[in-house]
This record gives sequence, structure tokens and C-alpha cells, in this order.
Amino acid sequence: MKDLSIKKLAVAAINKNTADFYKEQIRRLFQEGIEVQAYCFEDRSIEKGIIADLVLISTYSIFEAVKRHVKSRCEIIKANRTISKKGFDKILSLPKGTKAMLVNVGPRMAVETISLIYQLGAKHIELIPVYPDMGDIPNIDIAITPGEIKYVPDSAREIIDIGERVLDISSIMDISVRLNLDSLLKGYTIKKYFNEIIPISFGTQKIIGKNIKLESQLDSLFKTLNEGVIGINPRGIIYSYSLSARKILKYKVGDVVGKYASEVFPEIPFEFVLETLESVEDKLVRINNCDIVVTVVPIIDNNELYGAFAIVKRFSDVEKKQHKLRAQLIGKGHRAKYYFKDIIGNSIKINKCKDIAKRMAGSESSVLILGESGTGKELFAQAIHNNSNRKNYQFVAVNCAALPENLLESELFGYEEGAFTGARRGGKPGLFELAHMGTLFLDEIGEMPIKLQARLLRVLQEREVMRIGGDSVINVDVRIIAATNRDLEELVRKGQFRKDLYFRINVLPLRIPLLRERIEDIPLIITELKRELGAKFELTAAAKEKLLTHRWEGNVRELRNYLEYFANLGQDIVDVDDMPFLSQKDIYYNALNEYDKELMEKFKRRIGNQFPKYMRVLEILENKYRKKERIGRKGISKIINEDGVFITEQEVRGILINLENYSMVNIHKGRAGTEITEFGIQAINFLKMG
Repeated sequence: MKDLSIKKLAVAAINKNTADFYKEQIRRLFQEGIEVQAYCFEDRSIEKGIIADLVLISTYSIFEAVKRHVKSRCEIIKANRTISKKGFDKILSLPKGTKAMLVNVGPRMAVETISLIYQLGAKHIELIPVYPDMGDIPNIDIAITPGEIKYVPDSAREIIDIGERVLDISSIMDISVRLNLDSLLKGYTIKKYFNEIIPISFGTQKIIGKNIKLESQLDSLFKTLNEGVIGINPRGIIYSYSLSARKILKYKVGDVVGKYASEVFPEIPFEFVLETLESVEDKLVRINNCDIVVTVVPIIDNNELYGAFAIVKRFSDVEKKQHKLRAQLIGKGHRAKYYFKDIIGNSIKINKCKDIAKRMAGSESSVLILGESGTGKELFAQAIHNNSNRKNYQFVAVNCAALPENLLESELFGYEEGAFTGARRGGKPGLFELAHMGTLFLDEIGEMPIKLQARLLRVLQEREVMRIGGDSVINVDVRIIAATNRDLEELVRKGQFRKDLYFRINVLPLRIPLLRERIEDIPLIITELKRELGAKFELTAAAKEKLLTHRWEGNVRELRNYLEYFANLGQDIVDVDDMPFLSQKDIYYNALNEYDKELMEKFKRRIGNQFPKYMRVLEILENKYRKKERIGRKGISKIINEDGVFITEQEVRGILINLENYSMVNIHKGRAGTEITEFGIQAINFLKMG
């Protein structure tokens, strides 16, 4: 007859190998004191239903799915995993500064394993997450893997297998206490197992593993822990209060020790733990105006309650650990490398701009950077980030004009596995998640599709994001710096940019001066760029004058291009004759014969302030010419009106007649429409130069 007193434990995992691995591990540790069954989604065995006293799941991500198949009233707990001492010793033997791949089955597992290794104290090496189908594999010789050798890239010259991650002693204790099997913790098998692994929280586990009688020895032991520890006896009186706890909670020893915990720290659930003998994990409370993450564990030995311990840590410290994980996940690409000292110039305008930007850096409000292409908008964005309170976190940049709408959406907000065809296995975090606690730089925001503008606005308002294909909300704390070279107010009037989003991002506007507005900075910029390029050439006085009088439509970026050209000439002296044509206008103008030049000048004087309308008509005709189409005045009028500029068919007719008089278009009768001439195309290129 079956012994009904034997406790039943169910192990649930995604795949069969994981479920069987933990099943055998638990059976070996508890031997005959427990009945263990393995369930998984891979072979659909979980669909038969689970009847047990306790369910152990491999990861939080399957909690809801497992819960649907549990037919008995029981608790579900997550397995905490660690590394064997043998495997960890392999990591510790690596030289300081070693760079290695951490190879696992997916991105989440790889990052979890990296976090665990760092948490256990192996901070002397740099680990990069690598997993199947990740795309570009880093060029690194050493690969570390927790038993997943088959996923190690062929490029790895050395493979270090640290073995599968095993159950941490905290999970063994959790199972023992919840199934009233804690007497088994004194057995030889579990003691031997404890000596073979590296506990996740070594100091705390060492305390729990000892017989708590010599209270005077606890303080010296607690000093080795980064987390604060508070110990209470079964009556709820505080008898231990570690140095780290004092630093975190800012209470003196005399105000705490010997007092009832419920009176000194009513926010910490000591009473609940003593009454229910259940642990409370990662509860967020506020003590002394500081957000604290607290875990409270009952201390039970041989069915006798000895009290409880609270492990406390600052929420900001937890955030910093998450930040380090994000930094590992996203690599070295999202960093702000420029500071205000890197912005070259001593002119009044640039110094005023830098002063304003420095004041903006101290704020948490959104910044909108305005300026022509090449003025250094991202340079200012990075400098603002590096001068802000967020400087120790990520600076994530995205060009809204460089990506199609669907790709930009997935990059910004991320996606879950299976969200769409081609979605990466395991999903992908969005840039908002990666920029958490840092800065997100939205370059060319004026090019963002109107649909995405609505979603962006919601994220900025609610400070939370939901991945594509996901059903859970992720809280994000991100500062927005946006940049554009377009007139957003004009786009708002045309209905191409949301008015509410415009006011949301335009809290602190910063206009970057054009290079032609600060020509006194050009010599200094030339000197600095020559040093950066390693160039040795010298400019003649005439060449310097030419550079000072140039219009610089491309601003500093254009100036850099010219200096790079000069550096590659291989000449010690650069004169005006050695320069390329500094103006595209000169190029187009010199291509004209004398008659055409005269005709062009007359045309410019003729159209006067009607220049924008003439240019728009010519551009429409050129576009149709490229498509081998013709268009009449009615069609031209319709297109211009859609641009938000009112123009009548009669006005278009007058423009076309004038253009024909200057040989720029040919007007055909009837439905044949109008077509641009070769001279008309030349005129567009010339007139665009101003």
C-alpha cells in the first residue's frame, strides 16, 4: 500500500532535459523522503495535469502556463540556480581581463548566467552573451558554457564547460520547509551537496546553515555581506543589525537592537513570516525616504522556529545591477563619448549655446535640438547626457529617418518571440528598455511616421512600454533628447507631426548655430581637425580666405570633408588652385554657356519672391520626367495644394508660360501636358544652391 505521508513534488520546465535534470537532482538529495515527477511542455506531458504538494518551475516565464495545469491546491515556487564549485574554479582560473563568450540556448539564459557568475564574485573577466541565431558572432577565442557545448560557435579556440546550472541551497531549503522535510537538511547527502556548490548568497547561506546560538559572532560575519541583514528572535525582537544595514537604513544600533521589529520597521513583513513560516522575497518598501528591496526568511531548525532574517538592499543598487546586465546585453555600442569640451569654438554664439545646454543637462525634461545638417546635434546630445545625472547609464541613439516604419517600431519598442515572421527567438528588448535610467536620442524625429508618433507619445506620458506581440507592461525611466533639421511647427500645421507630441518633446529647445554664423571659429576648427586627421599641410592666405567666405551649407561636416580631401593630396602647401570647387552652385554655373548664364540671371530677377512656387513646379515636372510621365496644370495645382500651399490652376498656367519663355519647359496642347527641358533640370540644380 502506498505511503500517503510521502510528499509529492512536481518539477515543470519548458524542455524535457531540464525537467529530468532537476527531478534526478532532487531525488538524489532527498532520497526516499519525497516523490518527484517531471513535467514539460516539449513532450506535452504537462497537459495530463499536475497533482502535487508543491510545484517547482524552472523560470518565471512559464508560471501562468504551468498554473493552468495544476489540479491540486499547492504553491508554485521558482528554482534558484547556481554553479558547482568545480565549474566556478575554472572561471576563477582565467587571467584578469580575459574576454570570453558566455554561450547558452537563448539571450535571456545567457544574460542570467552572466549575472550569476558576476554575482558569485567572478568580476575579473568580461563576458559577452552569445546564443544561437544571434547574427554577428563576436570574434573572441574563449567560450564559457553551462553544458551547452553544441551551441558554441566554431570560431572559439577554447571551450570551458562549467557544467549545467544546479539548484541553489536556497531552493533546497525552500522545498524542505514548505514540505515539512527540513529535518532532512541535516543529512549527509545535503551537507555534501552544500560543499560542492557556490551558494548565490554565500554569506547569508552560511548563516542559515549554522546553528544560530552564538549571536555575538553574527556581526563580524555580516560585515562581509554587501546587503544589510537584520536578525530577529521568535518573539520579533531585533538582536542583530549589520553594518551594511545601518548604512542602508540610516538607523543607529541603539535605536534598533532590543526593540520589536514591528515597531522599528513596520514596513518589513517580519510578523507575517513568523506567523506563516513563509519567506517573502524582493518586496519593495520605503524606509527613511529611500526605496528598499527586502527579503525575509524564517529560520527553522528541526521543526523549531528560531526567528527570521531580513536581507535589505537599496533599490538603486538593484537598478545598477540591471544596468550592468543591459550593458552586457547591448555591448559597447550605446555609449556617449563626447563632452562639452569636444565642441570646438570660442565664438559668442557657440559659447552661449554650450552654456544653455549645460543648464539643460541638469534637468530631467525633454530636449529638442534644432539645427541644419552637420551642425553637431548628436555631439550636443551626447555632451548633455554626459553632463547629466544619467551619465552612468546608457545613451541610446536611433535615426528615425534611417529605418522603415515597421523596423523602427520593433527597434523602439522591442518584440516578443513569434510576434511576426522573422522575429528573433526569445524576442528582443526595445531601445526604450535598453535606455532605462539613461537617455534615448531620437535623431531626425521629424521623419517619424505619424502612427509611431502616437505610440511614442503614450510611452512618454505613461513611462511604460509594451513589446510588439506582448501582453505585459514594462516600466521605463528614460530621458528623451530629440533632434531635427526640419520645421516641426510647419509639419504640425500640415498634419504631418502630432501637435501633442511636439509640445511634449519641445520642453527645452536648443538651436545650434550654423557654421556660417560663427566664422571666427573656423580657424580653430581647422586646427583641431588637422590634429585629429594627423594632417601636416598648411593653407595659404588666399586658401584660408576662401574657406572663411564659403557658405558652408553642410556646416562642420562639410568643412571636415574638405580638410580630409586636403590631407589626402599629399602636399605641404594647399592653395586656392588645389581646392575642389567649394560650391555646388559654382559647378552648375560653370557648366552653362554664356547665353544660358545670362538667361538664368534674368529668370532669377523675374521670379523674385515667387521663387518657392516656381521651384515646386519645376520639381514636380522633373519627378514626372524621371517617371517618363507628363502632367497638366490641374495635376500640378492638386499636388501643391496637398503640400498645404494654395495655388490656383490659373496661377500654375502663368508659371508654366513664364518657364516656357525661359526654355525650361515645353507646353503641349490638349491632354499632352507639360514636360521639363534639359535646361530646366540644370536650372533646378543651380537655383537650389541659392
